[in-house]
Amino acid sequence: MSASPQPAPRVAPTPGRAWWLGAPIYQIYPYSFADSNDDGVGDLPGITARLEHVASVGVAAIWLSPFFTSPMRDFGYDISDYRGVDPRFGTLADFDRLIERAHALGLKVVIDQVYSHTSDQHEWFRESRASRDNPRADWYVWADARADGSPPSNWQSVFGGPAWTWDARRGQYYLHNFLAQQPDLNVHNPRVQDELLACARFWLDRGVDGFRLDAVNFAMHDPQLRDNPPAPADGKVRTRPCDFQLPLYNKSHPDIPLFIERIRELVDSYRDRFTVAEVGGTDAEADMKSFTAGTKRFHSAYGFNFLQADRLTPRLVEQAVSAWPDAAGIGWPSWAFSNHDAPRAPSRWASTQDRAAMARVTMLLLACLRGNIFIYQGEELGLPQAHVPFEQLRDPEAIANWPLTLGRDGARTPIPWRSRMPASSHAWLPIAAEHLALAVDRQEHDPHSQLAFTRRALALRNSSEALFAGTMKILEASEAILAFERATSTQRLLCVFNLGHDARSWRPAEAERWRVIERSDGSSGWALPRLSGWVAEWIGT
Repeated sequence: MSASPQPAPRVAPTPGRAWWLGAPIYQIYPYSFADSNDDGVGDLPGITARLEHVASVGVAAIWLSPFFTSPMRDFGYDISDYRGVDPRFGTLADFDRLIERAHALGLKVVIDQVYSHTSDQHEWFRESRASRDNPRADWYVWADARADGSPPSNWQSVFGGPAWTWDARRGQYYLHNFLAQQPDLNVHNPRVQDELLACARFWLDRGVDGFRLDAVNFAMHDPQLRDNPPAPADGKVRTRPCDFQLPLYNKSHPDIPLFIERIRELVDSYRDRFTVAEVGGTDAEADMKSFTAGTKRFHSAYGFNFLQADRLTPRLVEQAVSAWPDAAGIGWPSWAFSNHDAPRAPSRWASTQDRAAMARVTMLLLACLRGNIFIYQGEELGLPQAHVPFEQLRDPEAIANWPLTLGRDGARTPIPWRSRMPASSHAWLPIAAEHLALAVDRQEHDPHSQLAFTRRALALRNSSEALFAGTMKILEASEAILAFERATSTQRLLCVFNLGHDARSWRPAEAERWRVIERSDGSSGWALPRLSGWVAEWIGT
């Protein structure tokens, strides 16, 4: 395998600026990234072997989705041993080699931590369900039935149906905001918090550089078990029972930030570590700001502003970034257009003929936003959502909601490293035929490919203090045009995008004092063809 082109050197950080501030981070979904032993499942040695490619994209860190021991009912987000590596993915020694190789390439390593729930196969839950008076009896959320035998509250699971399952051994219901096989931890319990922190310390001691905290707004429930109120009609199609109610009491408890402060205190006892929270839901800003407020909580948070959007509009971008002004007491945002939980952005936001243009303009836009940016594996290749036939679906949410949603499996298919990758009869998900033309070996040395463009866009970000950590000022957010300025005391950049389907132009004031330094298409001057963008630098005095 030939060596990957190396990106331009990253901008030297200003004194006192943390490595993660503004950093591009590459998400790896271990199941599908790289299979080193041809068993149909990606693994840690496969990731290690492909880290040179990741480094060449121009990111500062990788984020690994769960690789922990798990029965895989939710493909790693149902953990049965927080300190173990699932044999499907390798061993702890394999993980140590991955850390060593990543650090040698200048990559930080961020891993998932799932503190809201475990697998029902975890030893903690097995003990907890055995009786009402064992040492871990109150480590999970248990409650008696109502007088008529119905669940203790009306809370609904994200994956469909009641968020409560009856357990005959205890004669009680247990809470699960996700699958019935994912019982919720009672994180109100200080002993549970202590044990979760001990698990975090285990990985910090092995050299990880930070954590992405999964579904952390579900970490605590309302102890009074009050019913959620119905959600007002919004005209949208509702495919899940949980969409019919406002989740006031099964998540976002006001004591969660106190636990977050304990996590941050632990992380800060190690040098240069990073924390970022995933905050799901349609109204996530309040939690995101609470979880990142001040200097004692998470460093950053991201929600689903873009991941749940069926259209990319200037107004959507303006609303998202305006919620995170550069002001005292406001946390630092993170942004993602695609990930393992959302259909790939080119398929959500563009028709088939426009997906290549959409992949380029969104990569340039992402590279220009203020905050950390997350790039999902395959996004650098411009992969669209793969078609997975119903009989090959693996995602429980996709199966439950078929055919009303695209589901998550189409974003989780194997990465096409070679255009002639054979279809494997035992692959956990099929290799998408439509992805082979976008394989890494086809794009690697093509200067006009999406991969080459991604490297240029991130090289631009990595060489620009204004894009990394400068201020952001929206100049226009009209029906089609998004224009904003990124600036520091020594650099001004103008970032202009046409997110519409008609050609436009956007000429800045004092145009002769601006120079275009990057564009997503082959136009010139101030032209903005459909789904395109450019970045200009101020050269005036």
